Amino acid sequence: MLEDLNAFSLTENNNLKTQKDMKKLIAEGIGTSWLVLGGCGSAVLAASFPDLGIGFVGVAFAFGLTVVTMAYAIGHISGCHLNPAVTLGLWIGGRFSGKEVLPYIIAQVIGGIVGAAILYVIATGKPDVYLGSFASNGYGAHSPGGYSMTAALVTEIVMTFMFLLVILGATHSKAPKGFAGLAIGLALTLIHLISIPITNTSVNPARSTSQAVFAGGWAIEQLWLFWAAPIVGALLAGIVYKWLSSSKTDR
Repeated sequence: MLEDLNAFSLTENNNLKTQKDMKKLIAEGIGTSWLVLGGCGSAVLAASFPDLGIGFVGVAFAFGLTVVTMAYAIGHISGCHLNPAVTLGLWIGGRFSGKEVLPYIIAQVIGGIVGAAILYVIATGKPDVYLGSFASNGYGAHSPGGYSMTAALVTEIVMTFMFLLVILGATHSKAPKGFAGLAIGLALTLIHLISIPITNTSVNPARSTSQAVFAGGWAIEQLWLFWAAPIVGALLAGIVYKWLSSSKTDR
């Protein structure tokens, strides 16, 4: 009888853990979809609207606002990564379980593509629409400012590095409570203000993939950089911040 009760309890605990893990992945998917819809949507639909376009500044704030809103909406559920580079940076920095990395990345990429699909349906609902790059990331001839591959590579590594430093710092146990979402959102806004002219700003492989899927052609060909550079920057940040913050008093 006791063995049956123990087996039932173990099964129940496993079911609860599975449900919790699934909720995390769904939250990440929804959050990443919102980031793409809000950020890329502002670039595609509102940036150059005749006489009232929001321009680069508006797009930068739109991306930042998606992160702020989701940080407070799903941060307590999944941690609100919304970005494979963030997930990997948190993992290498000792803040995230390695066994959850791949499921999170898959959920983020799927969520981003869903967001881009919704945006595509909306954007093509206008007669004679011209989608252009569909807010895809690019370098060389496909950089908004014509910047080289080297410039794009350096930009994406450095911007992602700084983004992860802010994330790791703002979510540290000694950081002021309740302000992490705001700090992280403002950091992403600043990053976009700096780098939209260079690459259209990625720092997020899921965001880059979602747009490239619909833009096709050159966007797919150049997608490698917007996976490689953010991941390198994030891993470096995780290592550096782990060293910077390590001390007996932090344990």
